[in-house]
Amino acid sequence: MTVTVRYFAGARAAAGVAEETLSAGTVAQLVADLSRRGEPLERVLAVCSFLVDGLAARDQTTPLYDGATVDVLPPFAGG
Repeated sequence: MTVTVRYFAGARAAAGVAEETLSAGTVAQLVADLSRRGEPLERVLAVCSFLVDGLAARDQTTPLYDGATVDVLPPFAGG
């Protein structure tokens, strides 16, 4: 499935792009593919939350479908 991946904050810095289009069948597959890009992105992804079309993907076996948008959200601090 072709999905749009949007990176925020530290995930954007580690990925080097704000958004890109990739192929993956599940959130886990997407994370595995992205982790192969190197240690900085792999480290950030390990602590990120993922939204699929605005809904929290609490389980990385969450399936992705063609045209989905996946938001990659690192932990945020603040109040």
